Amino acid sequence: MQVSSRKLPKPLLPLLLLAAAFAAPAPAAPKDRQTDVFAGGCFWCTEAVFEQLEGVVKVVSGYTGGTQATAHYEIVGSGKTDHAESIEITYDPDKITYARLLEVFFLVAHDPTQLNRQGPDWGRQYRSAVFYKGEEQKRLAEEYIQKLEAERHFKSKIVTEVTRLTSFYPAEDYHQDYVKHHPDNPYVVTNSLPKLRKLRQTFPALLKK
Repeated sequence: MQVSSRKLPKPLLPLLLLAAAFAAPAPAAPKDRQTDVFAGGCFWCTEAVFEQLEGVVKVVSGYTGGTQATAHYEIVGSGKTDHAESIEITYDPDKITYARLLEVFFLVAHDPTQLNRQGPDWGRQYRSAVFYKGEEQKRLAEEYIQKLEAERHFKSKIVTEVTRLTSFYPAEDYHQDYVKHHPDNPYVVTNSLPKLRKLRQTFPALLKK
């Protein structure tokens, strides 16, 4: 709460400042929800995929890997910030597991064999990365990659980075729910919608009713 001393009578100012100081904190996220971060090229595409999954409460497009000062689309686009376009997924682990999210990430949401690019987008900001929060997530991600490699699921080697999450910065408002708001955008039609079709074909049981 921000109080302006130029527009308030002086006797009211101390009372309002005191009220602001003791204001109730914002409610915490329900304990049964978890947030995790993945990067797999353009966040418009990956966001749209994960939003379709049962148990996923919210998906936010953003930036991971650099500083807050450089977490802006025009700067990240230079490829020199070490940020990756990423998504933060909030979900109910009783309805969808982290292991399932990994499956969708590797098999549908992007191509994990493309180094520092994804489709028509080039640069380190479009790299493939799993940003883990704890050792268990790191183990699950690394073991799943090993499994895919052993099965020769892809023709080329998986280049996904498995990196500890340090911070996540939401992207500008106009990037949020981009596919939902711009389904006729040529980029969306060419790059995002095919992923949604693949999701429906590959994991129909995971989709929201």
